[in-house]
Amino acid sequence: MSVLIWILRLLLFLLVLLLALRNMTPATLNFFFGRSWEAPLVLWLLAFFVTGVLLGILAMVGPLFRARRVVARLQREAERHVAAAPDGASPQTEL
Repeated sequence: MSVLIWILRLLLFLLVLLLALRNMTPATLNFFFGRSWEAPLVLWLLAFFVTGVLLGILAMVGPLFRARRVVARLQREAERHVAAAPDGASPQTEL
C-alpha cells in the first residue's frame, strides 16, 4: 500500500513539475500608482498558493485554541467528577 502511495506522490510531483516548466513565460502583475512586477507565471501561481495556505492556517488558529480550551475545561471537570465519586463507584451521568 505504501508503495502505491509513493507512486501516486511521484506522479503528482511530475505533473506539477511539467506544469511549472510549461508556464515559464513572463507575466506582469500591475499594482496601483504605475507599479508592476514581472516574473514567470509559475512563480506567481506558487506565491498566491502559498499565500492562500498561510491565510487558511491563520484563519484556523483561533478556533483551534478555542477548542483546546474547551477540551481542557471538560477534562478538568471530568477529573473532578471522578475524584468526587466514592471509592469503587463510578460516577453516573443523569439523562
